[in-house]
Amino acid sequence: MIYHVAQLNIARFRLPAAHPNNDDFMHALDRVNEVAEQQPGFVWRFTGEGDNAIDVQAFDDPHIAVNMSVWEDLETLAAFAYRNNAHRDIMRRRRDWFEEMEIYLVLWWVKAGHRPSIDEAKERLDLLRRKGPTADAFTFKQPFPAPGDDRIDPILDECA
Repeated sequence: MIYHVAQLNIARFRLPAAHPNNDDFMHALDRVNEVAEQQPGFVWRFTGEGDNAIDVQAFDDPHIAVNMSVWEDLETLAAFAYRNNAHRDIMRRRRDWFEEMEIYLVLWWVKAGHRPSIDEAKERLDLLRRKGPTADAFTFKQPFPAPGDDRIDPILDECA
């Protein structure tokens, strides 16, 4: 059985998403999503009515934005998240647009071909909040191997 890694990250806007202070972020979304889709290991990403998920209200709080995708493995996801210039440039400015959150990212393994739902992702995030990192919901700092794999390859140092 082949497994891929799913990720959900959330962020809470300091101001409503449509506020002019968020324009740089909003205008960069399509470009960063396009770059992600061209990366080695990219499998799929969740979108709403447009080509991103900004319009999806997954939580009661309308200021929380979601991003969810599936990648072939932890290494290719980490390479995009931490080494890709387009993504890294936006991440460096995240405090301009988003509040600090204690838990904002959850990773979990899915069977190849599975596309997780927002509800599934929210359950994984809640599991991480309640139990900390486990094989069912983990982080880059404390990764777990795919089911049936007894090893975990080293992940990028800058992820920790």
